[in-house]
Amino acid sequence: MADREILKHHAQLFDNMVSTLGHDLQEVAIQGQLSIDQITDAVLSCTECSNPDHCAGWLDTRDHALQTPEYCRNRDLLSRLQP
Repeated sequence: MADREILKHHAQLFDNMVSTLGHDLQEVAIQGQLSIDQITDAVLSCTECSNPDHCAGWLDTRDHALQTPEYCRNRDLLSRLQP
């Protein structure tokens, strides 16, 4: 997969993860809960995941979750969005 395609794929995974946690990524950014730099860093961190297909499968089986899976490279960052 080309670098651009990898970034797009992981950006979508990250957006889906945020949505699964019950948030809208655009609103999270507008409200200042996550900065654009944090979102960029999170997508780059996601690209280092050793098994993005498992993540995609996990996301496909859920409409909502209270937290990310244990292996999520952005678990700590995303936990700050939860009440």
